[in-house]
Amino acid sequence: MKAPIKDRSFRIRGDSGKGVMLIHGLTGAPQEMKPVGRVLHKRGFSLYGPMLAGHGGTEADILKTDWRDWVDSAKQAYLDFSREVDEVYVAGICAGGAIGLELCAEFPEIKGAAVYSMLFEYDGWNMPKITLGAPVIQAVANLPLLRSLSFVQPHPYGFKDERLRGLAETALGSLIPGALDRMPLGCMYQLYRLARHVEKVAADIRAPVLIAHACEDDMADPRNALRLQRALGGFSEVVMLEDSYHMIHVDRQHVRLGELTAGFFGGEAPATASAPAPPARARAGAAPG
Repeated sequence: MKAPIKDRSFRIRGDSGKGVMLIHGLTGAPQEMKPVGRVLHKRGFSLYGPMLAGHGGTEADILKTDWRDWVDSAKQAYLDFSREVDEVYVAGICAGGAIGLELCAEFPEIKGAAVYSMLFEYDGWNMPKITLGAPVIQAVANLPLLRSLSFVQPHPYGFKDERLRGLAETALGSLIPGALDRMPLGCMYQLYRLARHVEKVAADIRAPVLIAHACEDDMADPRNALRLQRALGGFSEVVMLEDSYHMIHVDRQHVRLGELTAGFFGGEAPATASAPAPPARARAGAAPG
């Protein structure tokens, strides 16, 4: 008998009454959100890192779900978390960021969102040619004979940090317990559908949105961040990080990313007074009141 999927969700209580729901990426797992989460917790936030439907198991497990299942599991997690804190914010990587925005569209009481490494297209500098054929993938990738085909993300696996890159290459499970090291075409198909749905509802989102992206993202070109900003109807701010690849929430600048997110969400002042010079920014919409 197959063992049940282990629930790898985590909760960490803060003292400010504010909470951040941290949403992992496609084929990822909750633990990948802890590096940023530790920074947010130091700034007073409670944390909840739920595990999305179908994740934490095998490729077969995740292929039994679609983007609506991922969103539904995140909605339930939000409803649970909202009973524990006074204010809820959402932050997520790639697909997790898109799911956070979908939550903002459905629950306007969410106070703010942070979207890390938004992906409408797999058009980064290191992506295999198969990932660039979005129109074809949209048409055929969910067919029964094709959806279970998968590919391994190429070196450097989303990491600019060489130590993390080495761990991803030899033992991804030790770096992110529960994560998969392959991407089924059926999952890529669902990610495209999720991203395009979010693009349609983005104009109705009024929560302020922080969009963080690496200048050298190996999976999703920075144009993805600007595309999201154009679609949003409310205030947004784009921050480009100069020393990371796609996995910005884990890579070399995860502490800076956490501080930027905490500041955007109005977290408690850090214990140390001085901070590094801020990275390049682009703003759109009216400033949040």
